[in-house]
Amino acid sequence: MAQRGRPRTFDRDAALTSAMHLFWEHGFDSTSLSQLKAAMGAGISAPSFYAAFESKEALYKEALDRYMVLYGNLTRSLHDTAIPPREGVFLALQRSARMQTESGHPKGCMVALGVMGASSSGNEAIGQWLRDVRSRTRAGFRSCVERGIKSGELREATDPTSLAVAFDCFFQGLSVLARDRVRVASIEKAVVEAMGMWDAALRPGR
Repeated sequence: MAQRGRPRTFDRDAALTSAMHLFWEHGFDSTSLSQLKAAMGAGISAPSFYAAFESKEALYKEALDRYMVLYGNLTRSLHDTAIPPREGVFLALQRSARMQTESGHPKGCMVALGVMGASSSGNEAIGQWLRDVRSRTRAGFRSCVERGIKSGELREATDPTSLAVAFDCFFQGLSVLARDRVRVASIEKAVVEAMGMWDAALRPGR
């Protein structure tokens, strides 16, 4: 049977990576269809773009999924009960800080930076995808705090929600530091200092 339609003249996998980097750098609203097509190569026309990715929104979701596969596991220590809770928090912050400042991709975190304008033009679904990811990270911080309280490492009076939010604020702020080209060494020292929030809640004698 003869193949219908014009054959694709582009590498879909490479195109998805290019789209991920554009969305990561500029966000959903500020990334235009013309920018996406230009980054994907001269072989992509509007019809072939929609045939491959259905819509800009669907492409963003696929790019976000790829980002989570490649970089989202850097916070897995927050959910790993085999890792001591303090270490779980430290590893998540340290690994994320290093990833966000390394070369080879845009600086910062695609999820944290994507919040800007994600639902300003009616893209509520995109805003919800990003909130879901951030909520899971925040829940991971809370889980570590709760484990610290249960084990007796942290004081019983420690508020899991407020301490988790404090760590999450620092975590989200890493993206701004990375975009501002703050030195990696300074950010890594800041991560060590941030763990003082945990140490301030230690039970006496720990």
